[in-house]
Amino acid sequence: MNYYKEIKQELINNEIVKKAKDYSKNRSDLNTYYNVGKLLRDAGKNYGEGIIKEYSVKLTLELGKGYSISNLKNMRKFYILFSKSQTVSDQLTWSHYTNLIILNDIEKINYYIDICIKYNLSCRELRTKIKNNEYERLDEETKEKLVNNKNNEVIDFIKNPILIKNSLNYTEISEKLLKKLVLEDIDNFLTELGNGFCYIKNEYKIKIGDRYNYIDLLLYNIEFNCYVVIELKITELKKEHIGQIQTYMNYIDKNIKQINQNKTIGIIICKKNNKFIMEYCSDERIITREYELINHSIFN
Repeated sequence: MNYYKEIKQELINNEIVKKAKDYSKNRSDLNTYYNVGKLLRDAGKNYGEGIIKEYSVKLTLELGKGYSISNLKNMRKFYILFSKSQTVSDQLTWSHYTNLIILNDIEKINYYIDICIKYNLSCRELRTKIKNNEYERLDEETKEKLVNNKNNEVIDFIKNPILIKNSLNYTEISEKLLKKLVLEDIDNFLTELGNGFCYIKNEYKIKIGDRYNYIDLLLYNIEFNCYVVIELKITELKKEHIGQIQTYMNYIDKNIKQINQNKTIGIIICKKNNKFIMEYCSDERIITREYELINHSIFN
């Protein structure tokens, strides 16, 4: 079989389609690069790894730019990864896939493909999520649910640690300052929490008896139809933090929640978790996550 001739013809056909039918360019690219990847894999088995370099030189001379050694290797890897019963979605571009195939973990790749489709992520947004190790910061139970296509809960996609942009590189943090940093970049903070979170108010005032109390952040999750109470702590988790947030959650449920809404959940964001305290917390609506202050450039 003349692998080079087949590869060249695939690429020429793709260029013709791209010029004739603009709307189908992306699908044509993906189909072409998948087919070329298979031919490159087979050619390598017969002629060795050096064949990639040989084909790259010839294709560049005859067809022009775009067929470097690294690009051809990407096409081969693309085929190898997605030939194992994986569906290639044409809702993602070739640029998306070149960012994904370097991950070498098909479960991780599937996660990013799903969120790219669901949230219409650009390549830049995808790179930011990969750079932020978003998948790695998911709970292991959540990852297992994703593999087995099980239903998710509101807490499943809350990252750990939660990354908070430290815009001015503060070295000493108070709870007031931590809240300020969160509010300065509330969109990213909500994204760190997961899906469907909406901001309502900070320092949300409630009256318990004859005293006013203030909830650090009150949110609402539109996907799970429930209020979310956030408490920010700059220390290790303490048992009194559990009692405090539980009181606030119960207040919201009794005085604000409507009959058609689900029970309020609480998220304590602290400097360091204490699994021994959480072991004795009987309220499954309460979860804890650690925070990490980072340089703002990681979000760019």
